[in-house]
Amino acid sequence: MIDVENFSRAFAVAGETRLLAQVHQPQSASERAGKGIVMVHGGAWTSNDRLSPHVLCDALARRGLTVFSLDFRDGRTGRHPCAVQDITAGIRFVRAHADEFGIDAERIGLIGSSSGGHLVLLAAAQPDVPEHRGTAIVRGGGIDAAMSISAEVACVVALWPVSDPLVRFRHAHDTGREELIAAHLKYYNDEQHMHEASVQRMLAAGEAQTVPPLLVVQPGEDRNVPQPMTLDLLRQWQNAGGALQYLFYPGLPHAFAYEASAETTRLERDLWPFLDQHLAVGPS
Repeated sequence: MIDVENFSRAFAVAGETRLLAQVHQPQSASERAGKGIVMVHGGAWTSNDRLSPHVLCDALARRGLTVFSLDFRDGRTGRHPCAVQDITAGIRFVRAHADEFGIDAERIGLIGSSSGGHLVLLAAAQPDVPEHRGTAIVRGGGIDAAMSISAEVACVVALWPVSDPLVRFRHAHDTGREELIAAHLKYYNDEQHMHEASVQRMLAAGEAQTVPPLLVVQPGEDRNVPQPMTLDLLRQWQNAGGALQYLFYPGLPHAFAYEASAETTRLERDLWPFLDQHLAVGPS
């Protein structure tokens, strides 16, 4: 069993906010595989932090990956697309510091869960659009806009993603989920703002800069993410020319992998062949 260490590292500055990443990696440099993962937590764009997905981060680090789990601005401090701007800054930070962390700058992947799944899909498909820039990275003891560094990734994993915020907002209304309704209204101005943030809308409109290989995971008893929304995401990603894998887990609830369990271990094992394959060569 590989021993894992983790520590905090400042990666970006947004206004007056200094953003931290939790870095998970094998303690021994000889056991590091030279591949990076940027991890984005869920929480309906309004809760949780970089420490929330620690179970999955540690499991991937035991595979030899270096995992950067990000803090970012959300509905507690800003409005869409501030979170995506911070996530692309996280990718640029990892690429700019690849030598320091022993990572191949072209072998960086993205993983996000729930609302974080939505955010990584936007970051993966539109890594360098002006709307997703604006957060400066920490570099060389100072702050760097890093405009010349791309945030493109080799692959993306979306765990039970809220891929169309407007569809989920209406689902929350239909099912009486007042806490989800309130969360949407903290991060989005209104329904039009939610529609503009839809991954499906962006793909159908031909606005994607790139469609890296994608793995989508959907639990069968997910009360937060309606399955038809996810199936629409799969269609639109494929229509845009993206390679796709889909894992369906009957009987499991939303966000089950935040806790250590047999099901979480199974998920990590199921993710590994996809990550191993697509981080082997970098962006296509």
